[in-house]
Amino acid sequence: MKLPENHDLNLCHQNLSLLMEQLSEIQSFKGKWSLIKTKLQNLPTQLSDLSDFPHFSSNTLSSDLLKSLSQTLTDTITLAETCQNPNPSIGKLRMQSDLDSISAKLDQHLRDSELLIKSGILQEISQEIAQTSSSKRESIRIQVRNLITRLQIGNSESKNSAMDLLLRLLQDGDKNVLIAVAQGIVPVLVRLLDSSCIEIKEKAVFAISRISMVDSSKHVLIAEGILLLNNLVRIIESGSGFAKEKACVALQALSFSKENARAIGSRGGISSLLEICEGGTPGSQAFAAGVLRNLAGVAENRLNFVEENAVSVLIGLADSGTALAQENAMGCLCNLVSEDESLKILVVKEGGVQCLKNFWDGASSSQSHEVAVGLLRNLATCRPIAEVLVSEGFIPRLVGMLSGSVSGVRIVAARAIYELAFNMKTRKEMGEVGCIPPLVMMFDGKAVEERDAAVKALSLVLLYAGNRRVFRKEERGIEGAVQLLDPSIQNLEKKYPISVLLSVSQSKRCRKQMVDVGACVLLQKLVGMEIEGAKKLLESLGRGKLWDMFGRT
Repeated sequence: MKLPENHDLNLCHQNLSLLMEQLSEIQSFKGKWSLIKTKLQNLPTQLSDLSDFPHFSSNTLSSDLLKSLSQTLTDTITLAETCQNPNPSIGKLRMQSDLDSISAKLDQHLRDSELLIKSGILQEISQEIAQTSSSKRESIRIQVRNLITRLQIGNSESKNSAMDLLLRLLQDGDKNVLIAVAQGIVPVLVRLLDSSCIEIKEKAVFAISRISMVDSSKHVLIAEGILLLNNLVRIIESGSGFAKEKACVALQALSFSKENARAIGSRGGISSLLEICEGGTPGSQAFAAGVLRNLAGVAENRLNFVEENAVSVLIGLADSGTALAQENAMGCLCNLVSEDESLKILVVKEGGVQCLKNFWDGASSSQSHEVAVGLLRNLATCRPIAEVLVSEGFIPRLVGMLSGSVSGVRIVAARAIYELAFNMKTRKEMGEVGCIPPLVMMFDGKAVEERDAAVKALSLVLLYAGNRRVFRKEERGIEGAVQLLDPSIQNLEKKYPISVLLSVSQSKRCRKQMVDVGACVLLQKLVGMEIEGAKKLLESLGRGKLWDMFGRT
């Protein structure tokens, strides 16, 4: 069956033929026309390649390209007619500008047609046929490939329209995001971040932020490296409020990589993010604080935080921001002070203790509690600050976290107990507010980190005699501590369960319990490994008649 004639294609051929005849009559600006002629000579081959595709005439991309090319050729004919006069009526500068514009348009048409031919879009049957004969997944693949091509050719209006369609597709489920990423949308979007059209640039940021929210797609964004990071940092410096918020969403996902976090910090990102925390929209403040939270975990960035007066900004946001902004601000402070004594003192001077108390008491999620306890623990490693925290009533708050349903919260809380149990007074208070039963329950935790944190905390808490009496009454106390002596349990320091057991070894009943549950066999192994305190505890269990029990074991 003969395919119908394409009007725009025929018109392009006619105009090209006319132009090639006119070029021999050109009298002015011959140098520029020589360049234009070279470009015009490449067009017939590409038009022929386009027409070889059976469905090219029904494809909107090729149709738009031919219409645009036809108009450019018409404009070129008008200019050629004018330049047949040695002294054209149009001014020299105006004519040079018009010829440069035509040359640039022809370059664009050549690039667009080459991309259209190589993209494979013209090999696809029409979208309506695809939707009826192919799976939904394949239909989406076809749509995405079509959009990828549209985002690379044509004018801003066409690209803007394609961006709208892409955003609707990406927002219609994570599966669509994965398909789009697999088809190669990310590099195209990254290039559009340099678009001169602000609307396209903002939509590209939106699309990238949407992709960043799908965990299995983040690695593709990370692979774009410094180019993507630089573009996003520029947007948070000078973009609109909407663009800044979406850029922060993407940067939060990308900054989990320490290499990226260092790069963002070294490119002035911290200053711009803090400005958003102070004066951005509620949404952008929360995400900016999330990026800063990741950046604060990299030691090389901390000097920048100090220089930018970050602590006061973060405390201000933690006092007045949205729930997510507060959580991220506190998380940032937690990371910031983790290994820096001077920053811990600065946080306290800036009102961080009262801020922490307010945040803690208002927290409604386990994530917020974990952040609050984490900051408390990091601050408490500085003894003068630990004393302030105790005086401000944090011990009862902390003990309440030991019975939570989330393992991560319990672990951080137990580690904080260890830091705050620095004298007999605080140990006594801990026992009085009930820290021992939940710490003993943590001996049965699935994670080794939980059992280790619990027994380490108890090793100090039980230095107070009154607490030892409470521990002895706990049914799982002795047995749980003995089980932690097992050398096969890795990443658990044995000196802490040994210390716990030594603290109650003066009790004949406790020594008998230890022997009954197999402490002697385990201690023998630890003595051979030269573990601190193992020999002393073994000798304690071997006193008197109990030594015979050890022999039988």
